[in-house]
Amino acid sequence: MSSSESQKILSSSAVMAAGTVVSRLSGFVRAFLLTAALGNLLHADLFTIGNTIPNMLYILLAGGVFNAVLVPQLVRAMKNDPDGGEAYTNRIVTLAALFLAVVSVLLVAAAPWVMSLYLNSCYDSAGLTDQRESVIAFARYCLPQVFFYGMFVLVGQILNSRGRFGPMMWAPIANNVISVAVLVVYLLVYGPVAEGEKYSAFTSGQEMLLGIGATVGIMVQLLILLPYLRAAGYTYRPRFDFRNTGLSHTLRLGVWTVLFVVVNQIAYTVVVRLASGGTGCGTGGETGTGYTVYSTTFLIVMVPHSVITVSLATAILPRLAARAADDDLRGLAHTLGGTLRSALAVIIPFACLMPLIAGDVANTVSFGAVRDSYQLFTLSLALFGPAILLFTVHYLMLRGFYALERTRTVFYIQCAVAATNIVVALALVTATDAEHTSPALVVAYAASYAVGSVLSYAVLRRLLGGLETPALVRFLVRVGIAVAVSTTAAFVVLRLLGVLGADPNNAVAALRAMLVTLVDVGLFVVLARFLRLTEVTEVVDMVSRRLPSVRGR
Repeated sequence: MSSSESQKILSSSAVMAAGTVVSRLSGFVRAFLLTAALGNLLHADLFTIGNTIPNMLYILLAGGVFNAVLVPQLVRAMKNDPDGGEAYTNRIVTLAALFLAVVSVLLVAAAPWVMSLYLNSCYDSAGLTDQRESVIAFARYCLPQVFFYGMFVLVGQILNSRGRFGPMMWAPIANNVISVAVLVVYLLVYGPVAEGEKYSAFTSGQEMLLGIGATVGIMVQLLILLPYLRAAGYTYRPRFDFRNTGLSHTLRLGVWTVLFVVVNQIAYTVVVRLASGGTGCGTGGETGTGYTVYSTTFLIVMVPHSVITVSLATAILPRLAARAADDDLRGLAHTLGGTLRSALAVIIPFACLMPLIAGDVANTVSFGAVRDSYQLFTLSLALFGPAILLFTVHYLMLRGFYALERTRTVFYIQCAVAATNIVVALALVTATDAEHTSPALVVAYAASYAVGSVLSYAVLRRLLGGLETPALVRFLVRVGIAVAVSTTAAFVVLRLLGVLGADPNNAVAALRAMLVTLVDVGLFVVLARFLRLTEVTEVVDMVSRRLPSVRGR
């Protein structure tokens, strides 16, 4: 892409990335407090699963349409409609609010049936009756989040379509602050789970505090966005005239996106069921790994994807939609190809570094109830690093399909992704023990997105007549050289620092991980300049310009 366009995308991405960094840091504090209070075994899985299902159901019911289909449609409405898309947006908001409200009420009423879809059959046994009731109680408190998740994303996409990228990235911080406050209160009132209770159910008071607190956080996250709508020039007025207003085109596009999400969520439902069995059905007691281990390690390794890839993708989606609307396929390919290289410039080094520092990272973030079982995080962390690399390629390619309104193509590709995930997950979890349930699911995740990244890149490249593949190959060769050298150096440093012990305290583990990371990143940046990897140097220069300068007197 051109230098000016690259700078604009990086500038927009930097605003979002800053918000994402702070959001992720506060999210880490929440995750660490959660494991410190509840551990990472069955007791923790009860709340983690109950609080995760609402987000999964929102994505299943509306997330695909809100996230991917609406932005191109909003951009088109703003560009082509005489009122700048005002009426179209009002109808979308009204229809979405009605739909999400009705669905949320129905889900709360059907909570026991809903949870039966996501829990392993071993939860039907008499020995886990109390634990099953705890999960259902959490679901009842948390399922109203479906409404607030949906409206948050919709309002955020309206702001994004008007070039206001920051608020949506910063608002989750409020949710994390509330969640942290709830967990602090929980620890003060109830304390961390005792060793003999790590497989037990919750009391009604504990369920109410954690469940309602989680939902309030999502509600506040939405409310914070509302004042920014007026500042962006949009005032909501309910519109119920849905017929013959152009919504049918959006809904037709949404059909394939909904099918895409359904297939994706079927695969994830299988993952959650298998993960719930890792702690609920294992015979090895505290050696099982389940959904808490899987989701916590996923949260950690998603940082570079969330900070870099999501920020870049959000910034370029309106540009991609505008180029598609102008039938500028060459320009679309140019923008997307450059964005892919910029994202990979960060993700590839991270994917290679993560297996080296996984043990120390797991040690660093483990306190309280999880301190004696932090090693259960290590293997999943190590495996998730390379898996995120494959997901990044697939994720960015989908942005191109959405800009072209090729949602049916995305559906077919996702069928292959989901099928791979299900087949590999079932095969590996069946063949392994309870301790390796989470690592087996991570391998299945990586396998699925290996298929997805290859398919999505190949199909989109054919549709666009190219994706600057020669430039990508040259870039990958140079990045491969830089990463090979920097990762080797980091490995040598790690071995030398082995004198600090195989199981040091949190501070020593953090220091070792930091030193290894600094060697890796520092050497990689130096080599990137030497090899003229402009995708790396542009990101580094952007960060450097935003740091306060030190001026001599």
